[in-house]
Amino acid sequence: MSGTGKSSALAALARRGYRVVDTDEGELSEWVPDPAGPGGGEWLWRERPMTQLLAEPETGTLFVAGCVRNQGRFYDRFDAVVLLSAPPPVILERIATRTNNDYGKAPEERRLIEEQLRAVEPLLRRGCSHELDASRPLEQVVAELVTIAEGRVP
Repeated sequence: MSGTGKSSALAALARRGYRVVDTDEGELSEWVPDPAGPGGGEWLWRERPMTQLLAEPETGTLFVAGCVRNQGRFYDRFDAVVLLSAPPPVILERIATRTNNDYGKAPEERRLIEEQLRAVEPLLRRGCSHELDASRPLEQVVAELVTIAEGRVP
């Protein structure tokens, strides 16, 4: 979900030497227009590049971040699926104050984020293997992600 700290967690993991992929960047995602109307659509993971990424020989732990409707198609290829969650006021404050991403600054985007928290987050919760409270300090969240990746239960 937007504002939970996915990008910050990936950056911290990369600083620790882990392989990380943010599917919001690069060629792993694409905008798919809604055939029902102009201007609508959604971001989806591109299946061939994601399949290739996840089929690469293991050279250490890979952390992948993103949130798109078709991500569940890949869950069987992950050792763990972690939902970073935080209360809506925390998420909205983070989005309002972040300087590295403008998404969520406009009122209509904030309304969409609030709606996604109500409608999408429960679906993500049902599909994940772990849920972490991302309102805690980043280093605690990252330490738990590493624990999960190492196969230890936090």
